Amino acid sequence: MRERIEDETARRAELPVRALARSDAEYPAALRELPDAPETLHVRGRLDAEDALAVAVVGSRRATPYGLEVAETLAADLAARGITIVSGLARGIDSAAHRGALRVGGRTLAVLGTGVDVVYPPENRRLAEEIVERGALVSQFAPGMPPLPQNFPTRNRVIAAISLAVVVVEAAERSGSLITARLGAELGREVLAVPGRVTSPESRGANRLIQDGAALALGWEDVIASLPERWKRGLREAPAPAVAPEPVEAPEARRVLALLGEDPVEIDRVIERSGLAAGRVSAALLDLELNGRVRQIEGKRFVRVGRG
Repeated sequence: MRERIEDETARRAELPVRALARSDAEYPAALRELPDAPETLHVRGRLDAEDALAVAVVGSRRATPYGLEVAETLAADLAARGITIVSGLARGIDSAAHRGALRVGGRTLAVLGTGVDVVYPPENRRLAEEIVERGALVSQFAPGMPPLPQNFPTRNRVIAAISLAVVVVEAAERSGSLITARLGAELGREVLAVPGRVTSPESRGANRLIQDGAALALGWEDVIASLPERWKRGLREAPAPAVAPEPVEAPEARRVLALLGEDPVEIDRVIERSGLAAGRVSAALLDLELNGRVRQIEGKRFVRVGRG
């Protein structure tokens, strides 16, 4: 146990973490304007002037396949046009939003409720490293701060403050993303919501936002239309999408893929129905995930991505 603690301490000591004072030029101007702005921001990665053109995409941790697809596509469409995507690195919608921005080579910022050297949830460690390469991890909490529940509403205010608009993709009726939306409205940011199924508990909060006056977001066009005119001049044309060849799956991967659809399937169920050994199923799922054919969601469950 002691060796593990020492190894973790050494690993954290090697992480390039910078502390920005409120007076530093790199400190986000929109956040600095708040009378109670954090005196210090801890950063891993790089903050750019272009990050002032930012939109927050947030939502449920227990996202549905529909929500994950919408969040990733929306974030990709916005990032491809020069908009920095801001979210909180949480499971579900937040992770999908970061992935969408990274997929098109865009910038994304993850505002954390922990220290920037503490990745939570831990399965997002690889995603966090990719964000550092194409943006930054940001926190007002000192390095080493664990994921304490009271810290997350505080970080939600930073998410709203550094964004021009807050887009909620999926949210239950008692969701942290609704706090972000409320804080955004209080700060004068545009609040938008993506409509969801009326029968889905994970869409009730987002649908309620629309009912209460939030702008309807059916795609990137609606988000951009909500931005102040002076910021629209900073947008760029999205490059034409490259046509990628269809990946050729191995027989076992095709067998596993045929068992998946829009509804999440637990890995044990895939193993049982495929008749393959657990190791072969895991390898096939990894191959399919790398090829963008399936996506893993919380609880070792998998959904199919796209058609075919």
